[in-house]
Amino acid sequence: MEILCRHDICGKKTLKEKMSDTVIQIEHLSKMYRLGVINNGVLFRDIQTWIALKRGKEDPHSKIGENKYSGDKDHFWALKDITLDIKQGDRLGIIGKNGAGKSTLLKILSRITTPTEGTIKIKGKVASLLEVGTGFHQELTGRENIYLNGAILGMKKRRIDEKMDSIIEFSGIEQHIDTPVKRYSSGMYVRLAFAVAAHLDSDILIADEVLAVGDADFQKKALGKMQDLSTGEGRTVLFVSHNMGAVKKLCETGIVLVNGNISFFGNIDDSITKYTQSTTTQGVVSSEKNFDIVESKPFQVEKIEITNKDNLQAPVYESMDDIKIRIHCISREQIPGLYCYFALRRDDGFSLIVCDSKEDNLDIFNNISSGRYCAELEIPKSILAPGDYYPYLSFSDGNTLIESYLNGPTFRVVDTISIRGNNRNALTSLILDWKIKKN
Repeated sequence: MEILCRHDICGKKTLKEKMSDTVIQIEHLSKMYRLGVINNGVLFRDIQTWIALKRGKEDPHSKIGENKYSGDKDHFWALKDITLDIKQGDRLGIIGKNGAGKSTLLKILSRITTPTEGTIKIKGKVASLLEVGTGFHQELTGRENIYLNGAILGMKKRRIDEKMDSIIEFSGIEQHIDTPVKRYSSGMYVRLAFAVAAHLDSDILIADEVLAVGDADFQKKALGKMQDLSTGEGRTVLFVSHNMGAVKKLCETGIVLVNGNISFFGNIDDSITKYTQSTTTQGVVSSEKNFDIVESKPFQVEKIEITNKDNLQAPVYESMDDIKIRIHCISREQIPGLYCYFALRRDDGFSLIVCDSKEDNLDIFNNISSGRYCAELEIPKSILAPGDYYPYLSFSDGNTLIESYLNGPTFRVVDTISIRGNNRNALTSLILDWKIKKN
């Protein structure tokens, strides 16, 4: 137990000083949704429930004698007993599967919805970027919505005027800033919404998966801006994303939500590891994936399978195995210029290997006749570091995208038979040719 001095006579921070670092304090936070029926069916009981909850007491009409978080057919606990302190300047990544409770937590922090149980104490102004168009009035122009958002944050018009040029420049939609936002594309929405949230006077910035709508250049720009806000201006950033590469680049700490509970809280590398370990189970890892057949398509892939050099399939391979990726495809007509772009990606979406079928000058897919084919790629042994991987394929004729396959079969690489072992945090795990000579 840590003893906090009331006065700083022992060279430590006082209790008041330690508490002053905390900008978000969450204690025993829970959120329950009722499925289907949204009331008790009787007005008098609804009033009793409302009065009890308002006084901080239990709902007199809730069931007793069972675990309140167990759930039933009429109730769903989106969050269960969350306790968390977030310090000023923290960049916290919130990760988890769909339905884990990430968006619910952010909506409660943004005061969009109220908790069923627990308390939240927030010090400072909160700017939220949760869904495309949140906080925008459809009939107002982009410029007018900037003033609207600033007013909501309590800013004076003069202060908003000072920020206006930098907001418009960052958003990159100067030509459309005086157009009603109802005519904006989703990408333009996100650009303007993020520019507003990042530049106006807020102490806490909350961003959900909405940034994924933007293009790659804007995502990179937005992540850099959030880093600057945290390190340069001391703002607190809460970031939700399924892109583990973006989370790792921006955040320092992370929490992993599983079924409404915090299953892990720690540095971001450990958080991502815990998350990927929980999502990539033996049931998910597979050495083969089949795709739906559509007879009207001129070309498509039937199946992708992963094997070793002896054509044996397994969900787990040793790093010393030669791994083959076999692409079973159907050609229904000749397509001039057809080629395949291949990428081998890690479970966080990072492309470790990229190549295309034209690079060896054989150009094997160009103008192939009708029929079934099996193309094969081989990844030499001792290249892949231990981890989980999946192939990405896209087929094009140079002008038009013919077909793309975002997620092939996921396979795992381990290292148990060599002296190198599995603890190799690197992009590749090469065996290089070492030489030494005496000078």
